[in-house]
Amino acid sequence: MPDWSLEIECGAPVRSVAGLDEVGRGPLAGPVLAAAVVLTRPLDPDLAGLIDDSKVLTAQRREALVPRIRAVAQVGIGWASVEEIDRINILQASMLAMRRALDALPERPDIALVDGNKVPDGLPCDGRAVVGGDALSLSIAAASILAKVVRDHEMLRLSTLHRGYGWERNAGYGTPEHIAALDRIGVCEHHRRSFAPVLQRLAIRG
Repeated sequence: MPDWSLEIECGAPVRSVAGLDEVGRGPLAGPVLAAAVVLTRPLDPDLAGLIDDSKVLTAQRREALVPRIRAVAQVGIGWASVEEIDRINILQASMLAMRRALDALPERPDIALVDGNKVPDGLPCDGRAVVGGDALSLSIAAASILAKVVRDHEMLRLSTLHRGYGWERNAGYGTPEHIAALDRIGVCEHHRRSFAPVLQRLAIRG
């Protein structure tokens, strides 16, 4: 389970430590989204015991945790659009989304703990890469939950405008349902044209 050890190592709570994570690198459709979370104080054990990597939590648990996290944290959300993903590639778009999430915080943190093995260039503060950070750091785990919930909500909204792809269930990932819909319905403006399954179908349709 993630805890506050890395944050303390970085000087929390005297220094402001942000956890930073992104979601949505793999989908064929929709934006890539990042969240930055600064826990303003150590969490009570009950709440801390519920926060974990978003991938191991149910959708219901993630939704229930969002207001509780927001009540004890500063939160910034940033994303990069499909157009940006296609123009600069998904890795650079993910880095852009993370920079925007940090910029969206109400106050600049002293350091960001970044999930993964790379710290984005141009952060407004110091950065430290943490491989598997969403299973180690409470701040990163909280950010992973916020990012996942916000992106899922966006894909649900888009699913009401573009029916048939199953985005309300697959969040834009290349599930059999989504691939079959691409063949049946075709590509829409929210698909990532630089991703092979989408690019192949554009080529076939001419």
